[in-house]
Amino acid sequence: MSEHGIHHVTAYAGAAQRNLDFYTEVLGLRLVKKTVNFDDPGTYHLYYGDETGRPGTILTFFPFDRAAPGRVGIGETSETAFRVPRAAIGWWTHRLIEKGVDHDALVQVFGEPVLRFRDPDGMALALVGIDGDEAVWSGGGVPAEHAIRGFHGVTLLLGEAAATATILTDVLGFSETGREGSSLRFASGTAYGGFVTLRAVGEFLRGRPGAGSVHHIAFRAVDDAAQAAMAAKLTEKHGLVVTEQRDRQYFRSVYFREPGGVLFEIATDIPGFTVDEPVEALGSALKLPAFLEPQRARIVDALPKVA
Repeated sequence: MSEHGIHHVTAYAGAAQRNLDFYTEVLGLRLVKKTVNFDDPGTYHLYYGDETGRPGTILTFFPFDRAAPGRVGIGETSETAFRVPRAAIGWWTHRLIEKGVDHDALVQVFGEPVLRFRDPDGMALALVGIDGDEAVWSGGGVPAEHAIRGFHGVTLLLGEAAATATILTDVLGFSETGREGSSLRFASGTAYGGFVTLRAVGEFLRGRPGAGSVHHIAFRAVDDAAQAAMAAKLTEKHGLVVTEQRDRQYFRSVYFREPGGVLFEIATDIPGFTVDEPVEALGSALKLPAFLEPQRARIVDALPKVA
């Protein structure tokens, strides 16, 4: 199986408790890490995923209680999609109705059933019906036969697609697999987070960051050496500016702005989310990196309380 693909997606949200309730109780994801934004420790950084937080299953949020709504535009992620069994799409349609979740009618996209909906902050999400019986986290109240299987992929809204496509294929391990209207689909061959769709729309409004908008898309590197090789290619062959490596405790990251304007990250698969708490306890306590531990009392006092 390919070691390429999406590592995680990070977005902005409004109230932290509302965000937590939706992703754990409605979608049935596991809270695998409760920490803070290392660059702004007065803000939570919440990670949701499968039982162990495998790459390709992790959706993360920076929640701000009084965040203004974001606006999707070019240079932004316009949709984040999860995988579910094809036979579960009907079950999820009823669940969204039961939970009062704003959603659209079922459509077919690249031959797959797609159920589009929005989270409480208006973030555009989708469930894509796929074949196969993959390992799943079923401790969140959603029966195993219907549960989310990690990411399917993301859709990026761009002025034009060619330069972004080059980065996906030459650096990030994807290949073009189909075209449908103005959309180009790229696949990495991995089971989780294996698809990126580019929608080229020409002149359009730029996106505006805010609650419900995606901050960045992270792609996988198996280790530091693989990440360094990808970063070198970005700078030497494609002339892009890449940041220095930053230690995010559960992975190590570099960042760059791809030609279409979307913020991309390359994150290592290692060391993973069990580096500071065991699998059975993931997400149960506020975890801080060593450099923030001396400020724990002040940080805890500033953060909103979540159950």
